[in-house]
Amino acid sequence: MGKRKAKSYNMATYVIGDIQGCFKALQQLLQKIRFSPHHDRLWFAGDLVNRGPDSLAVLRFIKSLGNAALSILGNHDLTLLAMYYGYAEHKKTDTLRDILEAEDCETLCEWLLHCPLLHHDPHHQVTLVHAGFPPQWDLTTAQSCAHELSTALEDKQTRTSFLSEMYGDEPKQWNPSLSGQARLRFICNSLTRIRYVTTEGCIDLHYKGTIEEAPAGLIPWFEHPHRKTQDEKIIFGHWASLMGKTRQPNAIGIDTGCYWGGCLTAYCLETGERITVNCT
Repeated sequence: MGKRKAKSYNMATYVIGDIQGCFKALQQLLQKIRFSPHHDRLWFAGDLVNRGPDSLAVLRFIKSLGNAALSILGNHDLTLLAMYYGYAEHKKTDTLRDILEAEDCETLCEWLLHCPLLHHDPHHQVTLVHAGFPPQWDLTTAQSCAHELSTALEDKQTRTSFLSEMYGDEPKQWNPSLSGQARLRFICNSLTRIRYVTTEGCIDLHYKGTIEEAPAGLIPWFEHPHRKTQDEKIIFGHWASLMGKTRQPNAIGIDTGCYWGGCLTAYCLETGERITVNCT
């Protein structure tokens, strides 16, 4: 893209895709959009950390923005919390040790713990989620379920129970009668891990390949014909291989594979413009 024109409005809201510890790319993107914390607002689609080299710098910077920024939780952010509280082991591919060994680790994790799992803005008529929704949820159900999981994370007792049993792919289908850890795990998997669903409406967390090569019976969550949020404008991250192309006007993907050699994207809510920087 060429040089951007000066902003013609007082405030802009930019939604930024998965950073995954790529602090340099984030700073380059903010320079390109001429971000001002006094006039603009940033929404982050989750997965602030892990894989990239500067997760600690990313967390410190976004936290320092205060009310100028809002972030929802992604699956890698939850992994950090699980590791901090002792319910997940460090893997070779994780780049979270700098956070866990930082003197302000407790403060950063406490801040992250209170980030929501979904953000709905009635003014812009848009909803931000890290991964997506199962077809059975309408927006009201999605908001209620996200709040339910946030409440569980913020409470010490339920947080311990959830983080210790967070990992797993069951149950696969939503049922309002789900309860306990099975219910919270399904909510978590939907909001932070979902990509594909079956034609019967079950979430599939195994296949991660391209849409063109998907096994018969698997479709992207946003293409399910009976999805109850079809009329809602939803912005989501998590799915780098899409490179932001969803074929659905109301489903806006903004994970464009920054860590994987793609780019970091900011989507302006006021104009619909996408601004990107290459990630190297």
